[in-house]
Amino acid sequence: MRPACYPRKGESVAQAVQREAAGVRAGVGVFDASPLGKIEVTGPDAAKFLDRFYVNNVARLEDGRVRYGLMLNEAGIIIDDGTVARLGRERFVVTTTSGGASLVAAWLEEWRQCEWPELEVFVTPVTTQWATYAVAGPRARQLLARFGTDIAFDWRSMPHMSAREGRFAGAPARLYRVSFSGELGYEINVPARYGPALWTELLKAGTDFGVTPYGVETVLLLRLEKGYLHVGVDTDGTTAPADVGWGGIAAKRKTDFIGKRSLARPDNQRADRLQLVGLTDPGAAAVLVPGAQLRLPGTTEGSDGWVTSASHSPALGKTIALALLRGGRARVGEKLVVHDLEKTSAATIVAPTFLDPEGKRLHA
Repeated sequence: MRPACYPRKGESVAQAVQREAAGVRAGVGVFDASPLGKIEVTGPDAAKFLDRFYVNNVARLEDGRVRYGLMLNEAGIIIDDGTVARLGRERFVVTTTSGGASLVAAWLEEWRQCEWPELEVFVTPVTTQWATYAVAGPRARQLLARFGTDIAFDWRSMPHMSAREGRFAGAPARLYRVSFSGELGYEINVPARYGPALWTELLKAGTDFGVTPYGVETVLLLRLEKGYLHVGVDTDGTTAPADVGWGGIAAKRKTDFIGKRSLARPDNQRADRLQLVGLTDPGAAAVLVPGAQLRLPGTTEGSDGWVTSASHSPALGKTIALALLRGGRARVGEKLVVHDLEKTSAATIVAPTFLDPEGKRLHA
């Protein structure tokens, strides 16, 4: 359980979310990411073990680096996503979605015990043992600099997608340079008993430049602007890696992983599969709302897909959405009709990354 947002007096939830998102983009925000799943995977065969669960390669991950990856079931369907951090030769930390924390831990343990008992590896769920705070925005590094730490977190010492261990604000810490907002971002992990105190100190330290506490609805808006996937919202029980733009990555893998064989099934090769695309609505009467149905030109019955995520974007000044659309990636630039109850409007199919497609903010 965590706040959707932090409304000020007289603000609605929608207004608070828009303000918080703008505050992160312009300055710095702090988000309580503690419910994100955290699983320690250790042992001589830890790298070999984890490499079998992700579409992209994990075994060759260097110490101190982090990799984002998709996890599939045996049918080749996306069931979770998250990061793998390598903290040592035989030490990894896996992060999962908040909803998938216990599910993924059980999934790893089932395969360890039932399929690969010969591997010397240990799976330890530690989600509740660590408080996690995301610090995001162009002034994120300035905020962290106000705390004592033995971790060098400047852009040269700690590039995007890296992790370090040390002490932060007097507590043992794991510091990640990752971002789910598309901004310069860090995630501070400290033992849970230090969590409330660190939250208070982070907000106090950034008072003079307007640090913004932001909630989970704001996180979802920020990641929508960046076009980041939200598994279970922008995917369904049929979504494969190629449907979200990961087909090439999966095809490059020479070694085996769970679900790889199923990606070659004829159903996974169809050109008219539901694929993730972006939508923008040029009209004032926007009906880009989650669940709205989509029809391509020439479709008179049924649906060609639906809106999965949508919101007004304060950074872009317009309504944006992600959608699952039949054969969608080949239709970028085309228009379609959006249906929501009795309302209809036109929308334009675009690439799913709306903000900073070059990633300059991430690598600041």
